[in-house]
Amino acid sequence: MPNLVFKLNSVPDDEADDVRQLLDEAEINFYETDSGRWGLGYAAIWTKDKDSLDTAKALIKEYQLSRYNRVMEEHKAIEESGEKISRLSFFLTSPVRFSILILFAALLAYFTVIPFFY
Repeated sequence: MPNLVFKLNSVPDDEADDVRQLLDEAEINFYETDSGRWGLGYAAIWTKDKDSLDTAKALIKEYQLSRYNRVMEEHKAIEESGEKISRLSFFLTSPVRFSILILFAALLAYFTVIPFFY
């Protein structure tokens, strides 16, 4: 019976590649399903071997924890160096684009709410 190892929905390609490589290095037999043309399928990594399921999940959990820590350190480094773009700096660098985005959001809110008043 197939056992779900890792869901691939909304997972970045580099993370999915790292998980595949991790499972290959651990010599865990797995197969992959995609969501299909219309996105109705279940994109995931599966294994038929129940014994390797716990090992695979432990490896993936360890990988995701290290990835999270690495990304958080990168994010902190960007914030400390001042490279992070704030809303104010985005507005100051491109006020037309910022205004168009605000106008679009206002129009979207207007057309969403207006049917309830008629």
